[in-house]
This record gives sequence, C-alpha cells and structure tokens, in this order.
Amino acid sequence: MAKIKVTLTKSTIGAIPNHRKVVQALGLRKMHKSVILEDCPAARGAINKVRHLVTVEDAE
Repeated sequence: MAKIKVTLTKSTIGAIPNHRKVVQALGLRKMHKSVILEDCPAARGAINKVRHLVTVEDAE
C-alpha cells in the first residue's frame, strides 16, 4: 500500500479541541515533525479534518 508523509506545520494552540485530538491520533506531537502513514481512507479522512494544520506529501 502507498505511504504518505504528514507534517504538522501550524500550532494546535487555539484550535478546536476535536482537531487537537485528531492531530494526536495521527501521531503528531510537535511542530515540524513528520510521521509516515499508510494511505488509507481513515487516514485521509483524519487529514482532511485538519488540513489547515498539516501538509501532506508522498513518502519515498
């Protein structure tokens, strides 16, 4: 399965509490840190919810 790299680019300070939980569930803890996730519908849905806080690119 394909992999994607998700990076937290904006702070969760001031974000809606549900968005903070989604960011944590994605495995992102600190600013400018990245995680490699499998490109599945569940991950894409979570990323879509917080798309204003993260950047997504293909993992290689």
